[in-house]
Amino acid sequence: MHTGSCLCGNVKYEIRGNFGPGFYCHCSLCRKASGSAFASNIIAAAREFVIVSGEESLKCFSTPDGTHRYFCGNCGSPIVSRRDVLPDVVRVRMGTLDSPLSQGPGAHIYVGSKAPWHEIHDQLPQHEDRPPPRG
Repeated sequence: MHTGSCLCGNVKYEIRGNFGPGFYCHCSLCRKASGSAFASNIIAAAREFVIVSGEESLKCFSTPDGTHRYFCGNCGSPIVSRRDVLPDVVRVRMGTLDSPLSQGPGAHIYVGSKAPWHEIHDQLPQHEDRPPPRG
């Protein structure tokens, strides 16, 4: 199990199981939502992501295409996002995890739309858009 929280501590969550791969997303929407060059996310099963306190503090921004981004209405920390087309998974912002991780993200995605002022200097795989499905 892994735990996480927002900056002010109002929202606390648990991931009650293992999570999937982590990635750096460079798309323009994640840049806007994070206020940075990219967002660091992990994939988790929606049924295993549980808000344990502060649900009343969560606010949601939804896009017309069915992406829902949840954040703390008190401190503004982005917590998790989900898509209507992928109801069984959520993308959790890695920076909100309180549990230690043994490794960071394993790839960069949507580098075709990355911020022009940001250079990627690591050796992780880079995908122009969405990575190919896993085996």
